[in-house]
Amino acid sequence: MFYLKTDFQPCGDQPKAIKKIVASINKGQKEQVLLGATGTGKTFTMANVIQQIQKSTLILVHNKTLAMQIYQEMQGFFPHNRVEYYVSYFDYYQPEAYKPVNNIYIGKKVQRNNNIAKMRLKALNSLITEEHVIVVASVAAIYGCFSPFSYQKMVIHLEKGLKINRNLIKEKMLHLGYKIDKKINSGNCQIKEDDICFMLCWEENYYFQISLIEDKIQKIEKRDKQTGEKIIELEKIVIPPNHNYVGEEGEKLAEILAKIERELTEQKDFFYQEGKFLEAERLEKRVQEDLFNLREMGFCPGIENYSRYFDGRKSGETPFVLLDYFPEDFLTIVDESHITISQLKAMYNTDRRRKETLIKYGFRLPSALDNRPLSQEEFFEKVNYSLYVSATPGNFELEKVNYQPVEQIIRPTGLLDPQIEVRTTRNQIADIMDEIREKSSRGEKILIYALTIVMSEDIASFLQERNIRVVYLHSRLEIFERYQAITSLRRGVYDVIVGINLLKEGIDLPEVSLVCILDADKPGFLRDTRSLIQIIGRASRNRNGRVILYADGITSNMQSAIQETNRRRQIQEVHNDQNSITPKTIEKPVKDIVLDPLIAILVEKAQKGEIKKKELAKLVKDLRRRTKRSAKEFKFDQAIAFRNALLDLEKLEGVITNTKIINN
Repeated sequence: MFYLKTDFQPCGDQPKAIKKIVASINKGQKEQVLLGATGTGKTFTMANVIQQIQKSTLILVHNKTLAMQIYQEMQGFFPHNRVEYYVSYFDYYQPEAYKPVNNIYIGKKVQRNNNIAKMRLKALNSLITEEHVIVVASVAAIYGCFSPFSYQKMVIHLEKGLKINRNLIKEKMLHLGYKIDKKINSGNCQIKEDDICFMLCWEENYYFQISLIEDKIQKIEKRDKQTGEKIIELEKIVIPPNHNYVGEEGEKLAEILAKIERELTEQKDFFYQEGKFLEAERLEKRVQEDLFNLREMGFCPGIENYSRYFDGRKSGETPFVLLDYFPEDFLTIVDESHITISQLKAMYNTDRRRKETLIKYGFRLPSALDNRPLSQEEFFEKVNYSLYVSATPGNFELEKVNYQPVEQIIRPTGLLDPQIEVRTTRNQIADIMDEIREKSSRGEKILIYALTIVMSEDIASFLQERNIRVVYLHSRLEIFERYQAITSLRRGVYDVIVGINLLKEGIDLPEVSLVCILDADKPGFLRDTRSLIQIIGRASRNRNGRVILYADGITSNMQSAIQETNRRRQIQEVHNDQNSITPKTIEKPVKDIVLDPLIAILVEKAQKGEIKKKELAKLVKDLRRRTKRSAKEFKFDQAIAFRNALLDLEKLEGVITNTKIINN
């Protein structure tokens, strides 16, 4: 069962929203929309819904960093349940592509994050072995992965009393990617005379020991890695794969290779008939190299392009994805649905266009089209119950509920939606400078939304020349650099952020008391009603929150955004008056973004005093190494983030007498 751990009770609009959503799911209503204003505690509402309906849940978000934030929150709410993290395991990804206009072929280049790869495997394993699981995922959830049927066939099922040869267990574990070593570490196994010890690739603290006598399993134990002491004795165990890919062997591999060769012959014949001899030669060379590598090593670069054959699928058949691992009655929560839904459609279309070009010019076989993400339609065919969550749901979601969403407008903190003022564009920069001086003197922060890159750069330069501490956020910055700029604003390094689209992050900025929107009356992206409401919401975490719309007229989009904001403000005011609530600015600790998810989790646990003394020392050592390496590679923003986390942990290391820290 799901067990929700919290010191808080639902309040404001939360009880009503939770009750309505749960009742509708229990009645069999498949789709619902939660219109939750910024700062109303939507994640807490999600957690309460999960606890009450007791269904495994996929929480789908639009970027990995937001996924990490929700993942950590859900771990806090459900410490006794499996809460998993599933995002792309590439820190850098340049897909294979061909540009026929310039005759330029671009090979695939990737930088893989092994820790995220391990967390993905852990998510799949939890869904196979546990009944109640929460997975927080990015749109990586719609890309191909292990077939769940193949996964279940590959895992090794062992139990006490089972008659099995030790060497057979060893062979099976080697096939699943475990390495034999003298020491027990993540992802390897140790073979003794009567015992087999192994550690799952995502674990750091414990390992399993299987004891055999005369080819019969006598004991299965979970043991502490540091001390070797027994934690618990188990009746049975499931040993999962150690990799994201486990190769085929023997007859099955030969059958797959034969199918690839047949397709190669068919496609070459097609090219010859079309007079495309260069394309035929190019394809022959590429595929024959792949076939050679598959025969000799069971693997080749770009093996995913043959996934149709390895999965046993037909042409055009839906690929296996994360959703296939969930039980039939699972719940899907689409967070920030107004962004995430559009991503689902874009991913499929972009991938298909790129692959069609590669196939047309002889770089890939037509079956490469089956190495793809789900289409939007396929995604929703796999979903059972769905809850769309957003402060500004899109028409796609609202149409599914006849424009009758569940509303969550009242904030438990009593904070009001910001006051909105429309000012002329004449002398707008001078006006903004006056506002900056007033706000920054009180330690408050300002966001400025411009309409173009040139305008953003000019404004940032102009303010810098006048000694205003400002940073410009643009699309060319990596996610990490964007977050570091935002963290620096919160820490007091900057007073102002200037940009075009500051909505990507989806994070809270309680220090921001003023949002300035330039050219608010101009039509286009980020000046539609939904975008304006989202931008206005950036000032709703501060009790002094205000928004200035610079415009020479009031458009219908502006009018709608102002009316909706005022409606929400009035609802909150009535609630505050009835309950004698005084609005108070949210107090939220400043956290640096550490892109390695396992590091982020360990830092969080260390700050709560929930890890052992030796683990803390190991983490401090690892962060020192990462700080030095980042600095040597001139990744100074990343080095600063690691250093800040390191400084916090070194303080903890010095206060090891804290009663929460567990000594060995």
